[in-house]
Amino acid sequence: MNERPSSVSFWQSVGIRFLPFADAASAELPLSRLLRLSLFQVSVGIAAVLLNGTLNRVMIVELGTPTWIIALLIAIPLLIAPFRALIGYRSDTHRSVLGWRRVPYIWFGTLGQFGGLAIMPFALVLLTRPDTFAAGLAASCLAFLLTGAGMHVTQTAGLALATDIASEEKRPRVVALLYVMLLVGMMAAAFTIGNLLLDFTKTRLIQIIQGAAALTMILNIIALWKQEARNKALTMSKEVAPPFAKVWSDFTTQPNTRRLLLAIGLGAMAFAMQDALLEPYGGEILGLSVGATTALTGAWALGALAAFGYCARQLSAGGDPLRMAGMGAVVGMVSFLLTLFAAPLGQASLLYCGALGIGFGTGLFSVGTMIAAMGLATSGNAGMALGAWGAVQASCAGLGIALGGIIRDAVSALALTDNMGTTLADRATGYGAVYLLEILLLVVTIIVLGPVIGRQFRLTGENKFGLSEFPT
Repeated sequence: MNERPSSVSFWQSVGIRFLPFADAASAELPLSRLLRLSLFQVSVGIAAVLLNGTLNRVMIVELGTPTWIIALLIAIPLLIAPFRALIGYRSDTHRSVLGWRRVPYIWFGTLGQFGGLAIMPFALVLLTRPDTFAAGLAASCLAFLLTGAGMHVTQTAGLALATDIASEEKRPRVVALLYVMLLVGMMAAAFTIGNLLLDFTKTRLIQIIQGAAALTMILNIIALWKQEARNKALTMSKEVAPPFAKVWSDFTTQPNTRRLLLAIGLGAMAFAMQDALLEPYGGEILGLSVGATTALTGAWALGALAAFGYCARQLSAGGDPLRMAGMGAVVGMVSFLLTLFAAPLGQASLLYCGALGIGFGTGLFSVGTMIAAMGLATSGNAGMALGAWGAVQASCAGLGIALGGIIRDAVSALALTDNMGTTLADRATGYGAVYLLEILLLVVTIIVLGPVIGRQFRLTGENKFGLSEFPT
């Protein structure tokens, strides 16, 4: 008689311990509605895998597009990310006679994603033909711009909607579930697209990208349906918001803020320079198939998810978030070395381990620095703190991606013309130069972080971090 209650208690404790978002649902927001809402994160994850993983490998290896063009195209969506704080602010204060604040932004963001993905495959085909190169480049820039802008608008307004409809005590758990769904969507998309492209053809690539466009519309419409209540009194409010410039000035003049933002920028650039190169590296240097290289993005997402859980455990015990970020930089250096040596040793397994480690290091660094940025927040400006973190992180990541492609092309051209000696006359030299530069940037990042580790950023017992407290 006593075994049944103890068994039930055991599995309940397992659910809360290992799935902390399991109790995110409430009477007002049942789990079915919450999971339906999270589908917009799945669509964002699909688009992220296409833009940052599959397409750059296919365009460089199969379609023969110069790496610097691909890097610049992939950087376009990231350069829009600094405006996410403004997007959120505008959705907060949106005036509408229909009574909706978030719905218009999610809808137009969805249209942007759909439009960008719909024209993208044809733009890429035009880009590979010399007689239509200019038109293809313009169309490709437009496609990546629309897709990236749509992703950022949809995600920002969607997360804001989630916090609107969740009760105050459930909000951290709700947003945590949405973040996990993003990573799950990325992993599922990476492995699914990889399997579909085992036998690569241009026709199949077009079908997959346009299928992703249609799926984006379906998922986001299902996610949005009857989620936001209409409130004309709220959307027609005449309350004046505080000036953005003053809030920003007050934030950046706090002690150690600029050093922390500098470290965030350096680290983000270091981890992002390989974003446009990892899959082409596996395909061009190690001869991996499209499906095999797409799995690298899945390994990266798996590593990031593992880092998320590790951070939850360590920071809940009172760990220093910047020490965690420094550990992420160290893991990143080791992972880039594994990636670098995969080519001369001819071991694809080292590349997969490197991708997994890069994701893990990125997760540690991102979570640690974001929690530190939250520690700088004063009453009423937590959004500013997270907005500053996102702006610096995304801008430097976009710059890093663009520089990675340019450096790879430049160094490879020098190496293949024997300007660097016969030993380095190899296609892998350009990739290796980027990986070595990333390691150097991570060393500089650790040097910048050193003086502020342990200062004022540690979370208090009233503000512990766990999976259920992660604010995205």
